[in-house]
Amino acid sequence: MKAIWNDTVIAESDQTVVIEGNHYFPPDSIHDAYFSESDTHTVCGWKGTASYYTLNVGGKTNPDAAWTYPDPKPQALQIKDYIAFWKGVKVTQ
Repeated sequence: MKAIWNDTVIAESDQTVVIEGNHYFPPDSIHDAYFSESDTHTVCGWKGTASYYTLNVGGKTNPDAAWTYPDPKPQALQIKDYIAFWKGVKVTQ
């Protein structure tokens, strides 16, 4: 699977985990140079508190376009530190 934004591959892995229709990419599959931590956090009732990243690619910024669960609840441990995308990021094979 590849995550693509602004015509650039920002993550790539054959080991994604699919939950609720979202592909979660392993932490070592993202291209760190395109990610910066955000102050945004949300809470999911069964996964826990999500932390967000802003994407910076080719001079364009996509705020809070990626999220992760650094300390998930027990039922979501399989996605600990994995990264998922939205806000126009295309996930494709």
